Amino acid sequence: MAYMNVEKKNKLASGIKKVLAKYGMKGTLAVNHHATLVCNLKSGPIDFGTDSVNTYHIDSHFTGVAKEFLLKLKDAMMVGNHNRSDIMTDYFDVGWYIKINVGKWDKAYEVTA
Repeated sequence: MAYMNVEKKNKLASGIKKVLAKYGMKGTLAVNHHATLVCNLKSGPIDFGTDSVNTYHIDSHFTGVAKEFLLKLKDAMMVGNHNRSDIMTDYFDVGWYIKINVGKWDKAYEVTA
């Protein structure tokens, strides 16, 4: 069963912040419904061209520095996670889910470059 809490988020935060800093990005971390680690990107030099990121399809939906950044961010958010799900038996076992938001519902992402 997926589970995320503030303690786990805080352990992952330093690695995530290093990735954000390397690319000049500003963002925040949050936990939703005790199951999802969320990174809200606030501003940075990368123009994503969208406000949503499907973390399962970063390779095919993004190119260049946006793709590079999102893949490294995803890797940092997944440190220590597991996925032992079996679709054939409807058995789902993941450590936690992740979500990357480009901006928030009440404040758009700001491209600084």
